[in-house]
Amino acid sequence: MATPMKSGIDQTSLNLEASLPPTVVESKDSLHTRTYYSEVPKAIRESKTPVILGVDEAGRGPVIGPMVYGISYCTREYQDEILKKRYAFDDSKKLTDPVRRDLFHRMYTGEIDQVGYATTCITACDISSGMLRFPPEKNYNLNSQAHDATMALIRGVIEQGVSIEHVYVDTVGPPASYQQKLESNFPNIKFTVAKKADSLYCVVSVASVVAKVTRDVLVDLLKTSPDEVIGSGYPSDGKTSEWLKSNRTELLGWPSHMVRFSWQTAQTLLDKSTDAVAIAWEDDFIGKGSQSMSAMFSAPPKAVTLDNWYE
Repeated sequence: MATPMKSGIDQTSLNLEASLPPTVVESKDSLHTRTYYSEVPKAIRESKTPVILGVDEAGRGPVIGPMVYGISYCTREYQDEILKKRYAFDDSKKLTDPVRRDLFHRMYTGEIDQVGYATTCITACDISSGMLRFPPEKNYNLNSQAHDATMALIRGVIEQGVSIEHVYVDTVGPPASYQQKLESNFPNIKFTVAKKADSLYCVVSVASVVAKVTRDVLVDLLKTSPDEVIGSGYPSDGKTSEWLKSNRTELLGWPSHMVRFSWQTAQTLLDKSTDAVAIAWEDDFIGKGSQSMSAMFSAPPKAVTLDNWYE
């Protein structure tokens, strides 16, 4: 006997969700950062062989959408014999979108069955909230957010019982200082932090594909209709610039789950808008010669009398 569908659930939505990568399903409806871990592959779980792990990100520069950190891990032998030779993983930017999506699909459906992976999707809202903390000295800058996401992902894999021997990281900031920071937090693991690591080390290429596909699908899901054109999300993308200009509202600017308000691109568009509602925040005046709300007003308010009440 067939199980009846739950009321209120659209079959089309169920079919769509079933076709999405699990990393996307975990994060697609969240205003805040979410992390997804795949199951540890059986071959790794039942073996005592140490594994290697790669780290890469997608979406560091865009003004729209999340920044996604991806990791992948496997044995060195599986990387060299299977991932390189049979599937030809490479830096995700060198692969076409269909190829990237096909490779990741083979991972989460089990064809590529000896690779574990995980993602942390740092939402536009959380990126902005961190970077715009007040007072300014408490700002949670993008590099710190990236470093913390990386370390949390590595720690999560270790907590799953995986014995990590060597981690390869596509650098964020100066490689030497970042590597030192990682080594101090994980003294029993060897680290290689390098520029273009996604081209140099196959396990990082796999992480690059996982992160890139996850972000691309999440950005696709931001559209309110199939015909809506958002672009890549990068400020230099003309399609993205046009979307920002066309979808700006007078009071709220843009949806906080879509746009990083901490980006100068967003701030400039808001500042130059002639129809935007100007708001003066008390925090902006603290430390500028006044500690009171009175500094927010250039002139005393007009007295209300019976004569001007209805004005």
